[in-house]
Amino acid sequence: MGVFLFLVVLAAAAYFIFTPKGKEQFEIIKGSVLKETPLDILKRRYASGQITQDEFEQMKKDLES
Repeated sequence: MGVFLFLVVLAAAAYFIFTPKGKEQFEIIKGSVLKETPLDILKRRYASGQITQDEFEQMKKDLES
């Protein structure tokens, strides 16, 4: 039973390390622990191409006001 549990934990760790979806989930978990600021999230979204430069600038202004 202990070996089976070890293998399940090892498989889960491999999933989080080696798959893009797992890495995304890990970043969400990591981000919640590190308490990303709204500006950090905005910068990450801009860097990943989720928002345009115009959207980034407008949202940044909104956050700063």
